[in-house]
Amino acid sequence: MAKSNATAGLVGLEKCPVQPYFSNSIQLAGIIEWILGQTGPADVMISTFSTSEEFLRHLVRLRKSGKVRSCSLFCDLRAARKTASLYHFIRGVFDSVALCQNHSKVVLVSNETFNVAVVTSQNQTRGDRYEAGIITTDSFTFYNLRLGFDSLAENSLPVDVLL
Repeated sequence: MAKSNATAGLVGLEKCPVQPYFSNSIQLAGIIEWILGQTGPADVMISTFSTSEEFLRHLVRLRKSGKVRSCSLFCDLRAARKTASLYHFIRGVFDSVALCQNHSKVVLVSNETFNVAVVTSQNQTRGDRYEAGIITTDSFTFYNLRLGFDSLAENSLPVDVLL
């Protein structure tokens, strides 16, 4: 897979099971696409404080291409107004959208062969500020983060409640 500026400095998932990034050019949507390019079609779970139309458009494209099989989103209640204003884009991408007390920024990508976790400082917005994160295929890390998503799901409201 050819590298773009969006993933410069990253190596293949099978070559490096835990890799950090610290950059002002790597964006979360690009990382998700880079991961899906290696895993093949997969299920995606995302937690964030806030999302943006640009990020959602990127995910719509990935969903339409078949790279994303299913997708869930967990957003913070404080960002509910912005989330509700993007409802039509959100519905085109996510199978479920939950609002909860959340400040985490985590992405889980999984299929029959891969379990990949991304823990990042970046919300689902685009900026030119430096962001940092870790991408890992470590199963202990993946499953513990998955337990966090389960906890979010138990303590959340569906976005439809706002509309």
